[in-house]
Amino acid sequence: MRKPIYSLTRKLGRMSWNKYNLYNIAQKELPNMNNKTLFQQKWVAKRETRAYHGDEVTERQFKNKFFDPKLPEVLSSLDPNQAHPPVAVLTFAELERRLDFVVFRSNFCPSVYAARQLCVHGKVLVNGKKMAYPSHKLKDGDVVTVDPHAIQFLKGEKGQELDFTPKPFSQPFMFVPEYLEVNYNTCQTVFLRSPVSRPGRSEIPSPFPPEFHSLAYEYYARNK
Repeated sequence: MRKPIYSLTRKLGRMSWNKYNLYNIAQKELPNMNNKTLFQQKWVAKRETRAYHGDEVTERQFKNKFFDPKLPEVLSSLDPNQAHPPVAVLTFAELERRLDFVVFRSNFCPSVYAARQLCVHGKVLVNGKKMAYPSHKLKDGDVVTVDPHAIQFLKGEKGQELDFTPKPFSQPFMFVPEYLEVNYNTCQTVFLRSPVSRPGRSEIPSPFPPEFHSLAYEYYARNK
């Protein structure tokens, strides 16, 4: 039997606006790594980051379809005085191409689990065609359209303008990543490109520091 997703004892962060999840993220303290072996540090980092980045994706699926051990190189054109981009934070970049991830990142759903259900129930189109597979990997330039009447916080009758009612606890997630272009008037999103790493930050939303992503990358690169 699967343990509760928003367990207040395990305190694993998820891609969700759920109030218990926000509490877990707010109260989260990173584990003390000083008393752990290098393997234990990698495993803990993998456990924490994977709970947030695609916990419904099995380890086998992630390794075979979404993990690339060849991370992009740092561009030589960067200012040598600037801090190099933390490329290891792109460990989970391919997951951001998943259809359910894009629907959630576009703020059309309160969780990646709800986004998955929208896809399965035929409420999401890709380039004008119904796509019922949440794991579908989008290509650059793909257009995702969500049925406005399937979005929980849009209320109103068919044929009339819908009213937007913000969902409680949604504020921390109400932003759009730079690799997406969202039009809320038409409930459409364009997947522009893969996320990239910039000096001092990553475009992929995550509650974990770059060091944790680096350890998780090393775990998967060793166990690919």
